[in-house]
Amino acid sequence: MSLVDELLRAPKTRLHIGGEWTEGESEMDVLDPATEQVLASVSTAGRVQAAAAVDAAWGAAPEWAAAPPRKRSEILRRAFEIMLEREERLAELIVLENGKAWPDALGEVRYGAEFFRWFSEEAVRITGEIRTAPGGDKRIVVLPEPVGVSLMVTPWNFPAAMATRKMAPALAAGCTVILKPASDTPLSALAVADILMEAGLPPGAVNVVTARGSSGVVDDILDDPRVRKLSFTGSTEVGRLLMAKAGSRIMRTSMELGGNAPFVVFDDADLEAAVEGAMVAKMRCGGETCVAANRFYVQAGVAEAFTSRLGEAMSSLRMGSGLDRSTEVGPMINARAIEKIESLVEGAVDDDATVVTGGNAPSGPGYFYEPTVLSDVSPDAVILGHEIFGPVAPVVPFETEEEVIAAANDTEHGLISYVYTGDFVRGIRVAEAIESGMVALNRGLVSDAAAPFGGVKQSGVGREGSHHGMDEYLELKYLAW
Repeated sequence: MSLVDELLRAPKTRLHIGGEWTEGESEMDVLDPATEQVLASVSTAGRVQAAAAVDAAWGAAPEWAAAPPRKRSEILRRAFEIMLEREERLAELIVLENGKAWPDALGEVRYGAEFFRWFSEEAVRITGEIRTAPGGDKRIVVLPEPVGVSLMVTPWNFPAAMATRKMAPALAAGCTVILKPASDTPLSALAVADILMEAGLPPGAVNVVTARGSSGVVDDILDDPRVRKLSFTGSTEVGRLLMAKAGSRIMRTSMELGGNAPFVVFDDADLEAAVEGAMVAKMRCGGETCVAANRFYVQAGVAEAFTSRLGEAMSSLRMGSGLDRSTEVGPMINARAIEKIESLVEGAVDDDATVVTGGNAPSGPGYFYEPTVLSDVSPDAVILGHEIFGPVAPVVPFETEEEVIAAANDTEHGLISYVYTGDFVRGIRVAEAIESGMVALNRGLVSDAAAPFGGVKQSGVGREGSHHGMDEYLELKYLAW
């Protein structure tokens, strides 16, 4: 039986509330972006189901908060093991609903599973403190406690890993959660919830409500005073709206928002390594990531050579469905994504940029766009001010270190930056001067469950991963003794 047939027969296309697979008030279709065909129809939640999810999370909260840390740890560790046991089936599911190339989909499953392992270890290392007050009249005791019921809204570009990156620290801290996955890719999130239940998570500790868009059901859940925490990954525009909504209730928030990553190559860089890193930073998951290199600033002395080599590497990529494991670039997520990419590329060309390779969307079926390199891009081109979220690399030459730092910082975003140089001292100097929450120095990839992931400026608030990720789900209670 094929995976699609399994999905159509299984209850795992329904809502997951209180440990049960539950019918919603309506349904929505999930499409395969490589074929534009319907994969499955998934239940969608309304107001009644949203309230039921909060009821379930609230009801399970006392028992889960009181569970021994070792018990929470062992459940998360078992979830990690199950994910790896099923990695190929989960990767196939990601390919079908998201369109990723096979290596990217398999990489996502392994990356996502790692959050269960990392936070299974962190669950037993939640520490408070006790010390004598300076006046000597009391002890200052600090007790970490779970925030409580947490709402998580995840994007379509990492349908499994974004769920685990949020749920794992919350569960480790003793919080119960309600997950609202993206409407384009809900199947992977439902599969992860099923794994957690099999691993021994008590009913109600994780609930998944699928719905169209990030309003409606999300608003209903945020309006419930029993919900104490919001974690959102998505666009800055939607993040602003959700922060305002959460702010009206003084709710704890974590926001991982848009990016506009500069990729800086100095003329003393190892060009082969820089191109190799650029391919990872730009083309992982087809460029549909918030950490994708978005603006390529290359020092004038090597700009032509770098652009030529990057064009050759991009043009050699094999495009197609990820079900063919030789595919290196899959489709974009939907037709709107193609329209945005086409508009940005056409605008750059109208402003005298040169198409080195690519620049076209092949005729369907499927939402494909050719890997593209643009040279002679104007420093004030519109494309440099937008998150492309696709396989397009605009290259801008620069002269001085001061010039490129100013250009890199000329954005409201500050998620990640990439710097390639043979001068370690300059690398550190530039990394410190660039305004971003993360910097990759002579690397094209930074993601790691053990590292704090997050941005500055309008790229977000808070951090995910590392021991800092646990802090997002803990409140500190001070006891004077």
